[in-house]
Amino acid sequence: MKTLIVIPAFNEADNLAQLLPQLCAAVTADILVVDDFSSDGTVETVRNQGLTCLRLPLQLGAWGATQTGIRYAKRHDYDFVLTMDADGQHVPHEIAGLLKAANNHQYDVIIGTCPQRVSRLKKIAWRFFKIISQIRIEDLTSGFRVYNKKAIDVLADKTASLLDYQDVGVLLLLLRADLKITEIPVKMDIRKDGKSRVFSSWLVVFKYMLQTTTLCIANIGAKKSQ
Repeated sequence: MKTLIVIPAFNEADNLAQLLPQLCAAVTADILVVDDFSSDGTVETVRNQGLTCLRLPLQLGAWGATQTGIRYAKRHDYDFVLTMDADGQHVPHEIAGLLKAANNHQYDVIIGTCPQRVSRLKKIAWRFFKIISQIRIEDLTSGFRVYNKKAIDVLADKTASLLDYQDVGVLLLLLRADLKITEIPVKMDIRKDGKSRVFSSWLVVFKYMLQTTTLCIANIGAKKSQ
């Protein structure tokens, strides 16, 4: 099956210099890095490895960069997209297990799950979102996922472009499309630079909580109207 590994990256030159050689040694799948308008040497680092790097003309955020990669995969008729982070948390040797699960064709989405990696505060937030969204998935924020063609079609659509983050909103879209999702446990490493590129300040965290809560409430209303 034709698989594309999509890695969104923003100022991740140092981390990618370590990750990409390990990834190339571990997989035979095609690799695409989507540079989210970085100001460092991310593009050069990727291309020096002989890999494809798409550079966005403006910063779209992690989900916007990821969706760009998913749309690239749809345009080039890939069977699967595997998404992973550029910061070194997602371990290349775990990819084989995710793709094996995807190739069984029982599920449309496979999520690599590692709840123990997150803080107590984030777990409290997860519990809150699970209650109001009724999502029965343990690891809501893992970006280590495999999508099949059905999922690619859903996530390449313009509706998904309205999302800012790649976690709860994406899962809600997939579930509303009646796609089957499962999780398998994986090992993850500690973030190499020790800081989140997505949640860079408390203001950003507040925005995330507000937007995600709104999405969950809107999803409840949509279910009742059906």
